Amino acid sequence: MGKEQSLTKSIRKNNKRKISPKTKEKRKLNITIYFLLRGFVIFSMIVQGLNGNWNNVALCVLTLILFTLPTIISKSFHITFPEPLEIIVYLFIFSAAILGEIQNFYGLFEHWDTILHTLNGFLCAAIGFSLVDLLNNNDDVQIHMSPAFAALVAFSFSMTVGVMWEFAEFSVDHYLQKDMQKDRIVDHFQSVKINPEEENVPIIVENIDRTEIYADHGETIIEIEGGYLDIGLNDTMKDLIVNFLGAFIFSIIGYLYVKNREGFKFIEFFFPRRTETPKKEQTVG
Repeated sequence: MGKEQSLTKSIRKNNKRKISPKTKEKRKLNITIYFLLRGFVIFSMIVQGLNGNWNNVALCVLTLILFTLPTIISKSFHITFPEPLEIIVYLFIFSAAILGEIQNFYGLFEHWDTILHTLNGFLCAAIGFSLVDLLNNNDDVQIHMSPAFAALVAFSFSMTVGVMWEFAEFSVDHYLQKDMQKDRIVDHFQSVKINPEEENVPIIVENIDRTEIYADHGETIIEIEGGYLDIGLNDTMKDLIVNFLGAFIFSIIGYLYVKNREGFKFIEFFFPRRTETPKKEQTVG
């Protein structure tokens, strides 16, 4: 009996996950950043509510929900997010929703949207690559992809997320009359729609200085100085292009990582990993 208890205690002790002081410090930093950002969101939600901006209040609520996703995913799928990746995810959500939309960083800083979409492509490729890596190293799954194919899957995963996000932006703009696909002022365009012969030959209009928009009765609704108003096409294509660049860069790095894990070990900061679940206690019968 004593031997059984001793063996059981030994197994339980070995199954306990040892947490180093360095890991504890990183977790403490993550928790601090999480609650700071959460506090800013709650404060912003209160301010927006007092000002009657209920759409922004709803955006704040959505942000708080998104903040819980890493924890929910971690517990549901037994995945551990590296501390740097978790912090980046929190900052990304905060930068896109609170700073970008509510504080209008998209309008104040010309390249804010470009930076976020590039980062999105990079992070989604990292998540896609880590999923493939998890499958390749899982003895229960009979899937072993080559490094090149793993990179292709990661790239495709990232681009799919980017396209789905553009679908979401278009839907919100179309049905809720928002402007997530930011309009841009352009000084030229080409179109077959204005061809007087109705031929499939584009008419090029250049050096546009001002656009006037009229109502049915002839009254000018608005004048646009500096050119013609592009209704989101340039923004959408730019977002997809920078998403492509971010996904492509990480896919290449991921490929090199699989070929030389020690040389590109830094990439593991962006790789979610399976949580080591304790083995069942054993007793000697």
